[in-house]
Formats: sequence, C-alpha cells, structure tokens
Amino acid sequence: MKVLVTGWFSFELMGTSAGDLLARDLICDWLKDADVGYDIAVATPFSGGVDWRDCKADDYSAVIFICGPFGNGPPLIDFLEYFSKLPLIGLNLSMLQGLDAWNPFHLLLERDSNETQRPDLVFLTEQQKVPVVGLILVHAQQEYGGRAMHEEADAALRHLIEAREMAVVTIDTRLDENLTDLRTSSEVESLIAKTDIVITTRLHGMVLAIKNGVPPLVVDPIAGGAKILRQAGVIDWPIVFTADTLEWQQLETALDYCLSDEGRQKTTEVRAGAIASLAEVKNQFVAGLSDIEA
Repeated sequence: MKVLVTGWFSFELMGTSAGDLLARDLICDWLKDADVGYDIAVATPFSGGVDWRDCKADDYSAVIFICGPFGNGPPLIDFLEYFSKLPLIGLNLSMLQGLDAWNPFHLLLERDSNETQRPDLVFLTEQQKVPVVGLILVHAQQEYGGRAMHEEADAALRHLIEAREMAVVTIDTRLDENLTDLRTSSEVESLIAKTDIVITTRLHGMVLAIKNGVPPLVVDPIAGGAKILRQAGVIDWPIVFTADTLEWQQLETALDYCLSDEGRQKTTEVRAGAIASLAEVKNQFVAGLSDIEA
C-alpha cells in the first residue's frame, strides 16, 4: 500500500502554517508505524516531495489531505477531480460546508464540522526546540569614518544565523525611533531576557544580555575595535570580535560556546564581576557633587 500525503503545503501561496507541517509530519510517522509507504506532495517554497500534478493516480491506494480549512472551491476542485478515482482521507480539517451537503471523503477525522469537533492533532506532535536568538544590530556610525564596517559585520552575522536552525528575534534598543515596536527600556530588556543568546554589534546589546544572564556573541563593527571591544575587555567577556578580523570558524565556535552551560556560567561570573567593580561609583559621584558645592 502506498498513499499520497497532501495539504495546503501542496499548493503555492495558500498560507501553509507551522501547524500544517507539524500535523503532516505526525501523519507521516503514523504511516511509518503502520508500514504504509507514502509520497508527500509539495509546492514552492517547500521541497523534498513530488508535485501532485505530475503524480499518476494508479500509483497510489489513497490520497490523504491534512490540516486546515477544507471547502468545495478552488484550488481543490481540480485536485479532487484529478484524484476522483481514489479514496480520499481527511485529517485535522475544518469543514467549511455541512457534511450533509458535501463530504468527498472515504474517511474523515475532522478537527471540526457541523457534526464533530476534536482537539487539533498538533497537540500530539513532538518538536525539537531550537535556540531563541536576539539579533541586535547597531545603525551605521558615521563618527568612526573609514573604520566603520557595519555592512561587513551584519553580513557575517546573518550568514551565521542562516547556517543553523534558530528562532531569530530582531530587537532594536533605540527608543527615539524603534523598528521593532518596543516603547520602553523595560520592554527591550524583558525581551532580551527571554532569549537563549544574543548576537549583537551594539554595546548595550552586549551589556543588557550579560546583565540578564544571556550569553552574547559580540562583534565590534569598527575596524580595530572601539567602545565595544574596550567594554568587553573591562568586564572580561571573551566572545567579542572586530569586524575586520572575522573568521567563519571562530564565529561557529563562539556560537557553540554561547549556547553551552560553560558560556552561561561565564555570563553569570562576568555580570557579578561588573557589578562588584561598580560598587564605589555612586560614592565617587556623590563625593564629586560635594566638592562642587564646597
């Protein structure tokens, strides 16, 4: 027995969601457990399957349609006609018409219809979690003139991110004009604190990450280094590079370090050391004010 697994991921620009793909992968696991062969029909931008329009109906015992709203209209009309001689199985669907009026399925285990409601199948899925990465990039700093290498630094970091699966959250720490709809410093810091690591070319991207126990991978976008490199040296944070000396292997190793228990422990130590080093600044400030009054 061999079946064709389809869904909205089998059609272009039909709003395929993460839930659709999770449900699809669950059903494929069930088919494996049942020792049933299958092909997956996919459309751009998805890959690793077949185009249902190129399939021969005679090659399959049934067609399965998984997840999402399902109604008697395009593009399903052509699809249903193409496989009209095969049993059709529907799983995790929201039926848009009443089943008494239209039900093309040989077997229907729907999510909801006018007759039945079930919990979504995604509740049964097990998904490996990936790191949540806060990406904090500085705007171009003209004050550094020819030493500024923001584009090079940004490109290297984006390439690093693209090379691995991770959930990237862009965070803008600038508050006079914020590109990520953050309004206050509390909102910025709270979001940073929820990440697993921060990748940044901003000084306060580094500082706020460490303050909240989040290891930062830091690139000073100024050739030879400037305030970021100096600050990293003062607090003894080791994962810092300059834009003119970036090497791919170093970045990969640094990313692994920031995601490790060792990197998180180092972050805790650096934060404690920085706070301890600042213990007398308040007293020095107040004493300075007293001197002015005198």
